[in-house]
Amino acid sequence: MPRVISDECIQCGTCEANCPVNAISMGEAHYEVNANECIDCGACEGTCPVQAISEK
Repeated sequence: MPRVISDECIQCGTCEANCPVNAISMGEAHYEVNANECIDCGACEGTCPVQAISEK
């Protein structure tokens, strides 16, 4: 199941830098995960300093 990024995102970019398939990019309000590209590895979730990333 792809990860999602909540409104708690502080836009630090750590998740984007740690995504091995480049499935994360900046959206209108915060970073977003492209569900079609996400391989559900959890690399982004473990690096988020505010725990804004979780399973959908």
